[in-house]
Formats: sequence, C-alpha cells, structure tokens
Amino acid sequence: MTTPQDYVQNKAAASGSSFYYAFLFLPPPRRAAITAFYAFCREVDDVVDDVSDPGVAATKLAWWDSEVRAAFAGQPTHPVTQALLPLAADYGIEERHLLDVIAGCRMDLTQTRYLDFAALQKYCHLVAGVVGEVSARIFGQTDNQTTAYAHQLGLAMQLTNIIRDVGEDARLGRIYLPIDELQRFDIKAHQIIQREYSERFVDLMKFQAARAHQAYDDALALLPATDRRSQKPGLMMASIYRTLLHEIERDSFHVLNQRIGLTPLRKLWLAWKMQALGRF
Repeated sequence: MTTPQDYVQNKAAASGSSFYYAFLFLPPPRRAAITAFYAFCREVDDVVDDVSDPGVAATKLAWWDSEVRAAFAGQPTHPVTQALLPLAADYGIEERHLLDVIAGCRMDLTQTRYLDFAALQKYCHLVAGVVGEVSARIFGQTDNQTTAYAHQLGLAMQLTNIIRDVGEDARLGRIYLPIDELQRFDIKAHQIIQREYSERFVDLMKFQAARAHQAYDDALALLPATDRRSQKPGLMMASIYRTLLHEIERDSFHVLNQRIGLTPLRKLWLAWKMQALGRF
C-alpha cells in the first residue's frame, strides 16, 4: 500500500525538477516537508498544464482550495495534504501560503497576457515568491529579512522559466512577456506564436535575461549572512537556474522551437558544489 510519504516522494522525483536535487542534501525532517510542499505545488500546477478544458481545470482548482481549507481544519483527504499537514506547524507553513499558490495557478486559466512588468510581478509573487517564502521557512530561516530574499529569488527563477518556456507557453496560448515590452522591441504576439526568430526577438530576450540576472543579484544581496548556511538549498536552485539562463544566452535564445535544459548530472554537480564549496 502506498503511503502519503511514498506518494509525495514519487511526485517530486518524477518531475525531474531542479528543486529535487536541492532536497537531497537536507536532513530527513526538512526533506520530508519540502518534498510534500513541492508535491502540492506540482499537483495544482499540473491541473493547469494537463487539463485542456478551462472549466474542468477551474473545478479541480476549486476542489484543491476546499481541500486545503479542510486540511488545516484537521481533515486532509489527499495524500499530499496528508503528508504535508503534520509538518506544517513545525515549519510555519500556513493555509494562506497554499491558497496563494492555487490563486496563482488560477490566473493561468483567466489571463494569458500581461500589460506590463508590474502586472507580471503580481503573478510571479503568487506562483514563485510564495513558494520561495515557504521553502525558506522549511530550510531553516532565522532572520525576517530572509523572506525578502526568498521572494526576490523566486522572482528571478520564475523569470528564467518564462525565458526558457517562451515557445512552449505560446503554443498553449500564453505569452508572459509584458505587452509594453513587446511593443518596445516591435514584436507582435503572432510572431512568437508562429515562432518567428529575429534579431528584434533576440534583443527582447536579452532585455528579459538582464532583468533576471539583476533579480538574482538583488536576491543574493538581500540574504542575511546569518541565514546563508541554512538557505543553501535555495542557493543550489539559484545556481542551477542561473546556469540554465547562461546556457540560454549562449544558445542565442533559441527558445521558440526547443526547450533548453541541463542534464541531471550537471544539476547534481551544481547542487553538490554549492553544498560542499558554498559557491556557484
């Protein structure tokens, strides 16, 4: 019989995500908490990515909303909430955190364009900043300032995701690149959807990458020295994601027709290097 712990472990491992490699270096109780939380994030994210009917997806997200509320009232029914809730109090995981993640995924059902970067930031706050905040708590945050670092790092990694997935997202009808920035670089939405690679597109992506790099720099500057050791798993993820960003830049932003990624071995190496040497 599969236990809730088995379920979340399988869910996290099957994703092949960079996050999973950072979890490997955590002590078992913290690893159990972050694995369960990450499995929750994957469950609600998969609703949006895997369900083609927006009405059905909205119904499923509403179910997750109810499940979170029931779980925090002491009645979890899903293996993910059954694995996560016994650990929530120990690591400061609150009902609002999980509801925010659901709200962020719900935005993908109702909004496929963002007018400007300020609007995009609100989305990134829900789907990445809140995830960073919870992760920092699980990793062992001791300084309140670390929350600001975690939100900024979440933004940096989400901006990297957006750059990597431009072509893939466009095929799903979503363009996260702000409309006013598309206009500034004279790029039409249909050109992205039709995968028209051009010098103007490269210039647009260089602008996006520069902002992502600045977000990484800002995040690292916000991390208090007292929490640098505890936050190593987040720094591992930053190392993996920023290396991915460098790879995309080296490949001249050919992201319309392919998904650029790092091999599992390279991710593991980057994670180990941060754990053992404390540097990117």
